[in-house]
Amino acid sequence: MSKENPFIAVIDYGAGNIRNVMKAIKYVGLPAKLTKDPIEILSADGLVIPGVGAYKAAMDKINERQLLVPIQKAANNGTPILGVCLGMQLLFDSSTEFGETTGFGLIPGKVVTLPQNTKFKVPQMSWNQNNVAIENALTQGIKDEFTYFVHSYYVKTDAQYIAASVDYGVQVPSIVIKDNIIGAQFHPEKSGEIGLRVWQAFANMISDKAVNV
Repeated sequence: MSKENPFIAVIDYGAGNIRNVMKAIKYVGLPAKLTKDPIEILSADGLVIPGVGAYKAAMDKINERQLLVPIQKAANNGTPILGVCLGMQLLFDSSTEFGETTGFGLIPGKVVTLPQNTKFKVPQMSWNQNNVAIENALTQGIKDEFTYFVHSYYVKTDAQYIAASVDYGVQVPSIVIKDNIIGAQFHPEKSGEIGLRVWQAFANMISDKAVNV
């Protein structure tokens, strides 16, 4: 049995860069809707957690709009979820940015600041080369390729969840995966053709799941 017209819900919590995210999703052929409606979140075939800004401010908005529970329910239901940049960091247990803040708890791990005592500038605002540790449909398109990063914090998590990483004085996870939960520390929507490969792989996951419903 297949589901007609699968769509992606882009979580609306006031994050920036929404326009580019929506354009990228449209480019890979799936309709997307910016929403803060729990019913739409739970009925979507895929979720995107966008993100530019600070972890605590983002979680404050998400809790204010009562979005955390529907996102967690969608995750537990097996809905493919892609978190981008700050959206990736929110997938984890907590962050030290502006004090200890609890996150979504969908992947074990903690968000901490990039080291300040290296030759690398903080924040990282540059292209960096991805080293793939786990090859799959999402990572095969970025192996040894450069993608665009803008961040001051990175995720510390178990190696089993790190599908790809970049060297920035420390090994920064660039793609994390736990079952149906995916995070990209870089901005796929700002990474040209390479980034579009990530969006396409995510769209394919959603379409495949919809066909098998």
